[in-house]
Amino acid sequence: MLKKINNLWFSLIGSRQAFPLESRIFHSISIGLIIIALVYVPYNFFAGLYIASLSSFTLAFFFAYQFYYSRFHGRPHNSIVFGLAGVSVFSVNYFANSGINGSTDLIWPAYLLLVFAISPYRQHIYWLLVYLVSFLVLHWVAFQYPFLVKYPFSAGKGELIDRITAFPLPVITIYIIINFIRKSYDKEKTITEEKNLAIEVRNQQILLQKNQLEQSDAEKNKLMSIISHDVRAPLIHIQGYLELLKDHEPDHEHRRILENELPDATNSTMDMLTNLLQWSRSQMEGSSVNLLKLNLLAVITSTLEMGKTQAEKKDITFNYVIEPGITVVADTDMLQLVVRNLVSNAIKFTPSGGIININAALLQQECKITVSDNGKGIDPQKQENIFSINAKPTFGTNNEKGVGLGLLLCKEFIERQGGRIGFESISGQGSSFFIFIPALPV
Repeated sequence: MLKKINNLWFSLIGSRQAFPLESRIFHSISIGLIIIALVYVPYNFFAGLYIASLSSFTLAFFFAYQFYYSRFHGRPHNSIVFGLAGVSVFSVNYFANSGINGSTDLIWPAYLLLVFAISPYRQHIYWLLVYLVSFLVLHWVAFQYPFLVKYPFSAGKGELIDRITAFPLPVITIYIIINFIRKSYDKEKTITEEKNLAIEVRNQQILLQKNQLEQSDAEKNKLMSIISHDVRAPLIHIQGYLELLKDHEPDHEHRRILENELPDATNSTMDMLTNLLQWSRSQMEGSSVNLLKLNLLAVITSTLEMGKTQAEKKDITFNYVIEPGITVVADTDMLQLVVRNLVSNAIKFTPSGGIININAALLQQECKITVSDNGKGIDPQKQENIFSINAKPTFGTNNEKGVGLGLLLCKEFIERQGGRIGFESISGQGSSFFIFIPALPV
């Protein structure tokens, strides 16, 4: 029942979307005054307060008329009519209803508050002056000409009834206006907070987009630098070897040296191109991940054997221990690329006579693969950006040149498989890189 009454009330006063605050306050006051008039008009009439009955009827009529056209025909209410109607009705009622001893003075402030609530801001000062002047003039006239004031009811009981019946009008008016103002304030406050939150989120998105654009620009510059220098240089080097072999007939010793250096330069360039192409592809279109249950030893044996061959050419001891029963959940190509890069880096930065160890161990639902060497280690100042696009390429112990993308690729690819990567390194003593990937229990 209460819900139905509440819905009816909001239906009569109109929605926020259709009517401004002043109109909704006016509609509420109009409904309240019409209801009060249904009681006041007949009561005052039968109590012999004919002027008070007529005053109540006049105000109710004005409000009902304007309410109808405002609520159902969209025609704005006329605040000037109501302001002047109040002055006229209360002036007459003041003299007809016991003057200063009656209840008219009780209603004046509430009606002025109503006029403020339903009129534009620019009119407020004028209505304040009009009502103050009217109030003072009425009381001055009543003081100078007391015979103009009529006393339709007896002292004591009559005055008590008059005050009691007049009191609900200002109280209801004040309640409705204050209630609307507070609800409107709370609503606007909530809307403002939501707008501020939306602005903050939008600013964060703009900042994120800015950072992404800056990162994209840095990646583009990195790519162009690699293409223009780091890839072109070794190709020119290989071209020089080939031209030397074509135009000259080197002696046996010199030819043997060139034939040993040429595969190394070719392999190094191939590694660089592989990393470059894989990274470029992942940045432009994103690499799809095909996770499968894989036997770890079967997947990376060929990669480790290739690494062992390269290590032997550099006189490096290369050991790997992988239990044949370890099963991981990974993408075959991505896992091979990650292991190949870590092994290649270990070989690159380990001097002749060094040692490289690769092992794998199950840790709960993960497999930890560790690639350790006793090479040159990583400079502490470079460790912070080791997995970043800003990592600078470093020459190996035999001046092998990389492009600075290998570890970045390792990080991106291992994370896409649901794993993670880390390292420990002491400059001059070696490094240990380890990756964690999901695994099945034995």
